[in-house]
Amino acid sequence: MKKMILISGAGSGIGRAISKSLADAGYSIILLGRNRQALEETLALLDTPSNHSIITADIRNAQSIRAGLQEEKPVLQGVVANAGLGGENQYGDNDRWHDIVETNLTGTYQLVQEALPYFSAKENGFRQIVIIASILARLGVPGYSAYCASKAGLLGLMRSWAVELAAEKILVNAICPGWVNTQMAVQGLESFAETSGKTYEKIYDEQMSQVLLGKMSEAEEIANLIKFLISENQSSITGQTLDINNGALMPA
Repeated sequence: MKKMILISGAGSGIGRAISKSLADAGYSIILLGRNRQALEETLALLDTPSNHSIITADIRNAQSIRAGLQEEKPVLQGVVANAGLGGENQYGDNDRWHDIVETNLTGTYQLVQEALPYFSAKENGFRQIVIIASILARLGVPGYSAYCASKAGLLGLMRSWAVELAAEKILVNAICPGWVNTQMAVQGLESFAETSGKTYEKIYDEQMSQVLLGKMSEAEEIANLIKFLISENQSSITGQTLDINNGALMPA
């Protein structure tokens, strides 16, 4: 039986790196996202593309997830809930609160709930759900109320599922990355620079000065941590938040 993993937000950044890492480890990947072209670009990077598949769906729309899964009929060993929306929001007519919260929190909830009926029988061993949260689940940043709130909500969601699904031998954990070298991070720094009137380079240096190791993580490092959590090498980690942030934050 193929070891199938569903990965949302697989068209770029961390999601693409996770897809490649797990495909290299022998998993069959279901790439899920809104942008078909981006998903096809990820698919082309995977070893033996015919072993993998694409579901074009918006996680804010449960019906689109359901339709894609009904067509694919996968037998899942795990789900990596990676899709998310970043950026600032301000209260008012153009507030992005609903878009960000509906994507990051409600979308993740819907993705996992729609995927659960497709998990393989528990006799085959432990199954995994890994949720990509953020260091901002633990920190506050001005202008990022929707992002911080939605990512913090994911940690509560993870803990609830870990308790609820333990009897089904489904392990549920969350990853809180700090700065990761992706397009989303670049856009965030560009926004900081524009708001402050400083150069991108100055903002980058300021942000990295707050990081113990003075650098960003690479997406492949996040993917490698997830590969361990998903693997058969561990069956004891559940209900946990794992921080990977180059020493920017050291929770007690």
